[in-house]
Amino acid sequence: MPLPEEKLRFLKADFTSLLGQIPSDTLPAWGKMSLQQMIEHFADAVKVASGKIAITQLITPAENLPKMHAFLMSDTPFKENIANPLMPEVPAPVRSKSIDTAIADLKKELYFFFTVFEKKGQQQTRNPFFGDLNFEENVQLLYKHALHHLRQFGLSVS
Repeated sequence: MPLPEEKLRFLKADFTSLLGQIPSDTLPAWGKMSLQQMIEHFADAVKVASGKIAITQLITPAENLPKMHAFLMSDTPFKENIANPLMPEVPAPVRSKSIDTAIADLKKELYFFFTVFEKKGQQQTRNPFFGDLNFEENVQLLYKHALHHLRQFGLSVS
């Protein structure tokens, strides 16, 4: 498993750079989202991690949170085509004018995420699946989530 500093570097620089290298017409290996829809979906996940989208309800029952946390902190990847009950059956229409604009928006959300935790240090944000997460746990989740979607669009990162 990469060190936390490597995950930070990956999220701060490498991830969006890799997204920009994927041809816009690339079809996903699984799922229904286009590349741009996936980028916008990931930006929403970053908004949850930063607290910009406030989550109050948990989908995971409290008794299952320790097991979910153990999975989160492990090297085990998300399964292909994993169901997300918070997402509609048909992906939402794209919001941005282009993939480049979507990537630029994602960069802004990632910057905001890092800024929030630099200012507030020990804060936690609620994730609907994993519960209340601190900075390191959110980084782990975003890293694991990013690798999942890169694999979905044909990129494998170790």
